[in-house]
Amino acid sequence: MTAAAGASTTEVRWYHLERAHILSQPYPWLHTRNHGAMLKAAVTEHDRRESWGQLIRIVVAAPGSWSGRYPAGNTGRVEAGLMSPMPIPRDLADALGGT
Repeated sequence: MTAAAGASTTEVRWYHLERAHILSQPYPWLHTRNHGAMLKAAVTEHDRRESWGQLIRIVVAAPGSWSGRYPAGNTGRVEAGLMSPMPIPRDLADALGGT
């Protein structure tokens, strides 16, 4: 999330936030915090749809992490769908222990 904060463009910001989301999903606090950062980015960009989607995700992130009911590889964006698993980029899969 630190890389996202210093990003020079919105595309780069979202790239870093999405990757941070994939890594944070198993950890309730980090997962929720990442959605908070995504909400901040969406509000800054005046993206109403993404903002509402992030508000919902902030509510469900911690319970999903605690219970293990999160879609692995999901980027955390509204377009990704709330419970849609996605392929995990190879470098992140390696960091996660090959999942």
